[in-house]
Amino acid sequence: MHRYFLAKLGQSILLLLGVLLLVFVMVRITGDPAALMMSRESSPEQLEAFREKMGFNRPVLVQFADFSSKAIKGDFGLSLHFRTPALQMVLERLPATLQLAAVGLLMAIVVAIPLGLVGGFNPGGLTDSVGRSLALLGQSIPNFWLALIMILFFAVRLGWFPSFGRDEIKSVVMPAFVMALPVMGQLMRLTRSAVLEIRGEDYIRTARSKGLEPKTIYFKHVLRNVAIPLISVIGVQFGYMLGGSIYIETIFAWPGMGQLLEQSIGWRDFPLVQAIAVFTSVIVLALNLLTDMAYALIDPRIRYGN
Repeated sequence: MHRYFLAKLGQSILLLLGVLLLVFVMVRITGDPAALMMSRESSPEQLEAFREKMGFNRPVLVQFADFSSKAIKGDFGLSLHFRTPALQMVLERLPATLQLAAVGLLMAIVVAIPLGLVGGFNPGGLTDSVGRSLALLGQSIPNFWLALIMILFFAVRLGWFPSFGRDEIKSVVMPAFVMALPVMGQLMRLTRSAVLEIRGEDYIRTARSKGLEPKTIYFKHVLRNVAIPLISVIGVQFGYMLGGSIYIETIFAWPGMGQLLEQSIGWRDFPLVQAIAVFTSVIVLALNLLTDMAYALIDPRIRYGN
């Protein structure tokens, strides 16, 4: 089991190095970073002075080694727009993004898993039809379109929720639901298919032949085995919700990392862009590592097979 965890930790470290390399290359692949960061009115002397200040005139390998060593320590330099440490700006926006993603994931779990369980045990029933329709809608409706429709209907016409900002607890409902809907669809379909598959397994038929109560079979055998694939998907989806909320936060003016990323790109604030990209990647890698560990703890075949 320790070998399994160490192998996963080693993979995460290698992926983090790959993320650092990708972020470093992306800033430079579009052209001269100094020309991108400075205004178009800057003189050649100002550009050269900026290159000297940022170290862009040094060899590329030296630049990458310096960037990586500082990034590991959390030093991404000063934001060009705010003139404050870039990581500090990211950490200030992190709670808003965590709140939005956590509420959205909770909505998805509370709605999707019960519908998937009931639909798997009673395929073709009313609840199953409702769940499959919700799953289809969740995975086919564009999020940005749904966000605009919800603002028009629930905020402008009905006035039930605020249309933007993070001023009150109701502010999180609409953006969290828009973010949760596609996750609901995926979780519902996965739960339903897992239940349908597990119902036909030999150990379920054996438990029934022994005269075990349906409740015991349900909780002891079915739910535990359904949880194995769900844990992996929930962990991955939570990381996706943290890193993929840029347009949702922009539409609802939600003051999180996604909105900050959109603004920093417009400002050509590349130290801030790098900080957001690396920090988000670290969170996603950490979530995937925790998911793999939880997966191994639930399923003994994983940890004993490594």
